[in-house]
Amino acid sequence: MKKILLLVLIGTATIFSQEFKEELLVHQNDTLPYRILLPKNYNSQKSYPLLIFLHGAGERGNDNKSQLVHGSFLFKSKDFRENYPAIVVFPQCPLKSYWASVKRKTEVPLNKKYVFRKILGKNRQLEMVELLMETLEKNYMINPNRRYIGGLSMGGMGTFELVARNPDYFAAAFPICGGGNPVWSNLIKTTPLWIFHGEDDDVVLDNFSRKMYEALSKEKASVRLTIYPEVKHSSWDNAFAEADLMHWLFSINVENSLNYK
Repeated sequence: MKKILLLVLIGTATIFSQEFKEELLVHQNDTLPYRILLPKNYNSQKSYPLLIFLHGAGERGNDNKSQLVHGSFLFKSKDFRENYPAIVVFPQCPLKSYWASVKRKTEVPLNKKYVFRKILGKNRQLEMVELLMETLEKNYMINPNRRYIGGLSMGGMGTFELVARNPDYFAAAFPICGGGNPVWSNLIKTTPLWIFHGEDDDVVLDNFSRKMYEALSKEKASVRLTIYPEVKHSSWDNAFAEADLMHWLFSINVENSLNYK
């Protein structure tokens, strides 16, 4: 019995050590819940890559838990933690807010449902994420050449916009089933991107990703586009299953990003 109990305790401790820690960023009247996963055998004297992941609209709230529904398993996996030691952060968007500066229309054709702002301006939720980025830089040793961002759906839109707002910050990005305004391509072009979308997406049309890809290609950006045939909105499942995604992402740093293909 003691041996069984000991095994249970050890197993529980191991699982707990791999869990995302709950944190809150409070600034004036705003609160941003977020979860953070430190690398295995974390050393506070060592610098690490930073990876921020933006969830979709269905995971908004303030429970500081729902944002982990999609994708967190990938970063808690044994393969990731052994091969890609990084500080991984999942912020949570409030229920009535949105990561992206986009007008969402109802009862219109899908290709006109989302209208993205041409000129980047005030976006309180992304401003809170930017404040979180500053806070993480102060509290942890972040490798300035290896900062990454990804997101799905609403978070994919937020990924495009956050890179456009901070064109020299991220080494690479991977927006999934998102979109943005192609006029931002001049701001995004120095950041390598791998864009994912489902061909049969009936929530956010794949055309939004295709247009971003086309605009970035014209800017001679380092950009990939993967469209999954017969896949609807949940193309994040396919993207997370891409064997080369993490290798591609972590092989890029700011110093080699301009020449990366």
